[in-house]
Amino acid sequence: MQTLGIVFGSLIVAIAFNLFLIPHQILSSGFGGISMMIGMLTPMDTGVANFLLNLPLLVLGYLKLGKKFIWNTVLSVLVLSAGLYALPAGSIAENEILSALFGGAVAGLGIGIVFRSAGSTGGIDIIAMIVTRKKDFPIGMLLSSMNAVVILASGFFFDWDTALTTLVSIYTTGKVIDAVYTHHMKLTLMIITGKGEEMKKQLLGNIYHGLTVLDGIGGYSNERRNVLMTVISRYELAQVKSLIANVDPTAFVNITETVEVMGLFHKDTG
Repeated sequence: MQTLGIVFGSLIVAIAFNLFLIPHQILSSGFGGISMMIGMLTPMDTGVANFLLNLPLLVLGYLKLGKKFIWNTVLSVLVLSAGLYALPAGSIAENEILSALFGGAVAGLGIGIVFRSAGSTGGIDIIAMIVTRKKDFPIGMLLSSMNAVVILASGFFFDWDTALTTLVSIYTTGKVIDAVYTHHMKLTLMIITGKGEEMKKQLLGNIYHGLTVLDGIGGYSNERRNVLMTVISRYELAQVKSLIANVDPTAFVNITETVEVMGLFHKDTG
């Protein structure tokens, strides 16, 4: 399901770029926007530029965010780059403001789906993911604030009407990402398993939060079990469910929404 979500979300982003934003020279956020600018100003294809720009940050993401996340991101970058290259670019709407709003919303929907599938579309999304794992910021708002350089470049290379229209698109994208991604939602997981030590190592090695291990006894079986309790962000749920299933497919897992967390939420990763 994660792979399907990443492919589907990345294709949605490609559609938003080629049908709403690029025909009106409206830039998207991050490296996608820079790639679009390169495609408009040079003979290089937008998809090729997007792939080349992402290579250095993919290495950084591998070091900071883990193997599974970065492979999902590589898949998203490949699908997005291929979609930009293969899908024909043509304007659906003539009005630039409507194209900016709708294109930004569609792009935000696609990026949000990729985030919820434990991946990213590359570029500054990787930087934003690293920051949000250390600090509890809304990722859409953070991405929007990091895109000042795209807006300034748009005004410099094109015109300031285009820059302001780009700002509308980027702001809309950020708001939709936060609506879809809901990374601020916290969840409490209570995992009851007979493989407590293995489960603890797997979770501590792959998520950025601590956990508490309790001893328990099955009420019906009278067998000893470990009860692992942790609090995670909503966007980590797909990854954590996959980790749990890999260790113990029969584990009993209770997932509840958490109203508020006090104290340290993020594990100190050095």
